[in-house]
Amino acid sequence: MADIVGSQRSNNSTLVPGAWRPSGSEWGTRPAWLDNEQEPVSSEVHHVDVLVIGGGQAGLAVAHELHRAGMRGYVDGTDITGTYLVIDAEVRPGGAWQHRWPTLTMETINDIADLPGLKVGDYDPQDLASHVVPEYFTRYEEHFDLPVLRPALAHSVTRIDGGYQVETSAGTWHARAIVNATGTWTRPFLPYYSGQEKFMGIHLHTQDYRGPNQFVRRRVAVVGGGISATQHLAEIAPVAKSTSWYTRREPVWIESGGVLTTGREVEESVRQRVEAGLRPLSVVAATGLLVTDSVRVAREAGVFERKPMFTSIEPDGVRQADGKLWKADMILWATGFRSELRHLAPLKLRTPQGGIKMAGTAVAGEPTIHLIGYGPTASTIGARWGARKAVRELKGVLGIG
Repeated sequence: MADIVGSQRSNNSTLVPGAWRPSGSEWGTRPAWLDNEQEPVSSEVHHVDVLVIGGGQAGLAVAHELHRAGMRGYVDGTDITGTYLVIDAEVRPGGAWQHRWPTLTMETINDIADLPGLKVGDYDPQDLASHVVPEYFTRYEEHFDLPVLRPALAHSVTRIDGGYQVETSAGTWHARAIVNATGTWTRPFLPYYSGQEKFMGIHLHTQDYRGPNQFVRRRVAVVGGGISATQHLAEIAPVAKSTSWYTRREPVWIESGGVLTTGREVEESVRQRVEAGLRPLSVVAATGLLVTDSVRVAREAGVFERKPMFTSIEPDGVRQADGKLWKADMILWATGFRSELRHLAPLKLRTPQGGIKMAGTAVAGEPTIHLIGYGPTASTIGARWGARKAVRELKGVLGIG
């Protein structure tokens, strides 16, 4: 199996449930967060009123609202009230979109909404999402002249008098307020199943997925009931020797004309969870699975014959709920992601239920810590209203403007 592209983990001692580290092979632009050398760098302390951590869609939406509110982009050597800065672990604009798999086109992604103040513009539905969205984010930064420092990987955020100290790979920062917008792409989630470490085949996660050529003439078990799982299956099935799809729940298919509409009810259910301190659910858990043209074709071909989750993993396959062994060469874990909040661990924000108790976009009881891209603000549309709300509240708390 040495010819298979991707994270070849025949030695599965590196598999840690919930803490996957991608291999980095086949990346178009190597993410800075893959480099072990990106350790905290000591420097003289830089002061800024609002530090935005993350330069993807949520971070850019926040930066735009700060800019529109009259705040100034940080310039080294200044100490002016009303300054802000965005730090981003990537090496160029685009956030996680620049690392999406090469078969993900603008036609097959969930809706991309315009960021505030500048439209995405026209594109061919067959254009790669990993090209269109980063190009849009680049234009967005340049159009508004947003202050983004990269690569700057945030390692820790701790409380100090008057605010927070942030240790990064680009130096030390003191900020009166933090807006976290780090998304989920760097935290692939891998559930644990008995025998997982003994599997003699290859484990892959959606983050490692590079297209169907990885799976030619292989027996592939696909795990997960989300949109990524259905897209992967539709591409893999025609070239694989065989596929088998495992989910915890029966899939709920949504016919909506090719557009995923989350709606107020979904947003409200997510908001209620995070305000109770519970971990946010995935979008699919609340909306169901979108039926696109490619999904419809695959359904008609019998690709999506879902099976209940297997009970264990054995060296040469998975032990199904019916007791039978399904032999597999590869297991593709389309099991989603968790919010990237490890750098906030020193603040001890987690509840016993595993979430963070929220009050709108702010952490409950912490009016100078806002999380955008978390819970109901995880979508582009959510990031837009979340950014407006967060900046409006921060201006009042900090006495700016």
